[in-house]
Amino acid sequence: MTEWTMKPKRYVPDLRQLGALCDGNYQRLNKLRQLEADGKPVCEFELHRENQYLGRVRIKVLQTARFTETLLLEQIHNSGRWLNNPQMTVRVYHDAAMAEVISCYRDRQIAPVNDYPNRFMHHPDEKVQVNGFLADWLDYCLRFGHLPMEYAAWPAGEGVD
Repeated sequence: MTEWTMKPKRYVPDLRQLGALCDGNYQRLNKLRQLEADGKPVCEFELHRENQYLGRVRIKVLQTARFTETLLLEQIHNSGRWLNNPQMTVRVYHDAAMAEVISCYRDRQIAPVNDYPNRFMHHPDEKVQVNGFLADWLDYCLRFGHLPMEYAAWPAGEGVD
């Protein structure tokens, strides 16, 4: 190794940033999971912006333990062919009030730090980026989410004068 060759600086995760994202995701998920129809929790909702249909999102409980839950969040339908339907497995820690993405799409586990370059071309801060995407997606769902028509207060065509 010559004096001109520099070793790249190793990525060090920002735990404050990751913790803030996980705290915020916990709050956003709680708001979404409070949707109820006829006293039962709604596990699916539609995304609409004014009169434009944007898609449908499902939240499914995969596993429940004393202080944690594992959820599958997936967009099961969208209005455009160019969109990929996001699918994430999220671990919810009720005792710590945090929600963390543990898998995304086909990736079974998300490493907190990745060497770069790597075989799968993951970013060094992939875990922070995926949790940031979840925060953006949940904000979008909170802003444009509505109950599906099957939960409407009155059947279609009735109650309109």
